[in-house]
Amino acid sequence: MGIDLLVFGPHPDDIEIGLGGTVARHVALGCRVGLCDLTLGEMASNGTPEQRLAEAEAARAVLGADWRENLRLPDGALGPEPEQIRAVVALVRRSQPRVIAAPYDRDRHPDHEGASRLLTRATFAAGLRRYAPGVEPWRPDWMCYYFINDADEPSFVVDVSRYYDVKRRALACHASQFAAAAGERERVTTRLTSSRFRQLVESRDALFGAAAGVAFAEGVIVREPIVRPDLFKQRDGDGAAGPGEWDALSATGDEWPPW
Repeated sequence: MGIDLLVFGPHPDDIEIGLGGTVARHVALGCRVGLCDLTLGEMASNGTPEQRLAEAEAARAVLGADWRENLRLPDGALGPEPEQIRAVVALVRRSQPRVIAAPYDRDRHPDHEGASRLLTRATFAAGLRRYAPGVEPWRPDWMCYYFINDADEPSFVVDVSRYYDVKRRALACHASQFAAAAGERERVTTRLTSSRFRQLVESRDALFGAAAGVAFAEGVIVREPIVRPDLFKQRDGDGAAGPGEWDALSATGDEWPPW
């Protein structure tokens, strides 16, 4: 049985920065959610690969995702290379997600942009029956792009106000990246260890939220028009449809999910 949502991050902690609240919301809706870090973040100034794996697993438990994998692709060299595409395709075909979330392709970090290109190419290749034949092809219903460092005009936002404390707790699991160096010899001060970085993340989410009339929201970009069943802004009390409603809409031929 496939999963509802597969979220990719270039490094451990990127998923939490850009889409932590959305992951927590989908888990609360009863969705099956998988997470995949492309690298161990071995080029980071702080933290060892072992620490980062442990922190990522702790954050997964906080978010409530079903599982989290690490493809151990080369940190600092992510891109649409054949061997990297094969690794992503294998996971997509095995997990069969309805939706894939990937980093947006405009970001100050080259690996984030490289990851976006890699995941776009690999998601397309996963649906080709003549790519790596012998394994059933799989194409998700759509692909969504989320912001890590930089932001753009979103196609839509997800209200994560109820789940923002979960996002904060998941981010706190990545202590090797976000905790202040405080004079430790083995740690150095970086952009991430400054409280200003967390302020940057929260202010972006608060800005998206304020524009939508809620406390916090995470922005998402999609590449195709969003089809809605009508002109009404909301379908229920908080504008969210659970997996059961998605299935009902799909069975009647309506487009889903009704963002």
